[in-house]
Amino acid sequence: MTTLVNSITLEAFLQLPETKPASEYIDGKITQKPMPQGEHSRLQGKLVSTINGVAEPQKTALAFPELRCIFGGVTIVPDIAVFRWERIPREPSGRIANRFETYPDWVIEILSPDQTQAKVLRKLLHCSQNGTELGWLIFPEDASILTILPNQRVEMLTGTDTLPILSNIDLSLTVEQVFSWLNL
Repeated sequence: MTTLVNSITLEAFLQLPETKPASEYIDGKITQKPMPQGEHSRLQGKLVSTINGVAEPQKTALAFPELRCIFGGVTIVPDIAVFRWERIPREPSGRIANRFETYPDWVIEILSPDQTQAKVLRKLLHCSQNGTELGWLIFPEDASILTILPNQRVEMLTGTDTLPILSNIDLSLTVEQVFSWLNL
């Protein structure tokens, strides 16, 4: 992650053109996310398709990759933002909104080699403090997943541990299953 600008307002940040990879605004600073690599991309894609494969047909939730979310004085772009169906921002016509000015119900971050754990964890804790029910921080290097549950209870899960999922999503995954997706 690279910090691009010090001390700018959220409103000024939102007027800037989008960057690739995406930039986030936290604590008055703009930080550009790292470019995803192979493991990251594979886990992100499989998680989005797996979650949407069970949640979208039932209209219980929808997972979005790299979706800008604006809430609590920050704008973040989680690797995966999952919204309960009834909380997905919509236009008056019923069409999905372009701007999501609310917190995700479930946030999934995949730690990249050049990211610091502390920065990503702070982002997940901010989400939790502002309404997010569930957070995952995936550590590909050691095949573990840190979860942030209600009241900011934190658990580190490995191997055959079953991962917490948003209620009403009919999905069961273990840490081992998630990391098995990296073997082709």
